[in-house]
Amino acid sequence: MTIVLAGRRRGPSWGAHRGAPLWHAAEVRTLLIVDAANVVGSVPDGWWRDRRGATERLRDTLVPFAGRGVPGHPGPVEVVLVVEGAARGVEPVPGVRVERAPGSGDDLIVELAERAAADGRGCAVVTADRELRRRVAAHGAECVGPRTVRQPPDERT
Repeated sequence: MTIVLAGRRRGPSWGAHRGAPLWHAAEVRTLLIVDAANVVGSVPDGWWRDRRGATERLRDTLVPFAGRGVPGHPGPVEVVLVVEGAARGVEPVPGVRVERAPGSGDDLIVELAERAAADGRGCAVVTADRELRRRVAAHGAECVGPRTVRQPPDERT
């Protein structure tokens, strides 16, 4: 999580007698980008029979991460699930934004990581794809593996 300081100090006693801070903080949440195709494909559970259904199950598993974050990126975080192909019909739910890649999901993930860097936001990408990891790292994104989000934060040991 990154804290952006806004406002300015108004003098040595401003707010001190009321316990108010000398500055106001606005949270800028870390962007957690999930490579849906890679994470869904990381477990051979029959996902190939119903890619959209498997992606919807992943989306639902991601909801608690919006509030709690992932290791190295405490919550709240903004969760973005990048979908492509047969999973493009997956809808967003509260806590998980869905971005539909018009072409390559990897290209959209790189674009989102690049935008986060330009905005000064922290960014973590969930994928095991080595080439994608290299591409997003060039924009300052950190990477975590699919196991990080395969089960809700409450159930991880």
